[in-house]
Amino acid sequence: MGDPQAETNRQFGDSATPGEVRFVRRLPGPIERVWAYLTETEKRRQWFVGGPMELRVGGRADLLFRHSLLSPDEEPPEECREVHDPGVPMTVRVTRCEAPHLLGITWPGESPEQESEVVFELFPQDEDVRLVLTHRGLPNDVERANVSSGWHIHTALLHARLAHNTPLPLWSARDLLAAKYQKRLGVS
Repeated sequence: MGDPQAETNRQFGDSATPGEVRFVRRLPGPIERVWAYLTETEKRRQWFVGGPMELRVGGRADLLFRHSLLSPDEEPPEECREVHDPGVPMTVRVTRCEAPHLLGITWPGESPEQESEVVFELFPQDEDVRLVLTHRGLPNDVERANVSSGWHIHTALLHARLAHNTPLPLWSARDLLAAKYQKRLGVS
């Protein structure tokens, strides 16, 4: 039998529901450690974004996407230079918070009406943790393909950090996964 973490973590996000993408990942536990990587600034910065987060429903999180911290030796595509360095700030609200099992945050869209929600659910699974990440309320398939490739990469980075492995190169993985998700969703 193969490695259950690897088998689960290489699966594409499920995009069967319109406006939604869902990822299931198997991560090294315990659950409190994975929760810390979702909620603590320094740990979250290692796989996704930095910034303080008020861990209560209605709390504010001032996030900073600065991908040069995730892939310092890789040159980003021209359209991603700003998110690579100096970084792009984003303010979100906490919509759900039940430590150490459930965290939800808003996700800004092109307009306030296009705000979506990201929910992280954690479940013990033997010595591992099952992460179910659902991003719902996406306005179209172009946006679903875009966030799908992003979440695929960032959950792979999270797994690498938790497993003490070398993370994949962010920008080359982004290009490959973006093309695959566009094809899966029929986006040209």
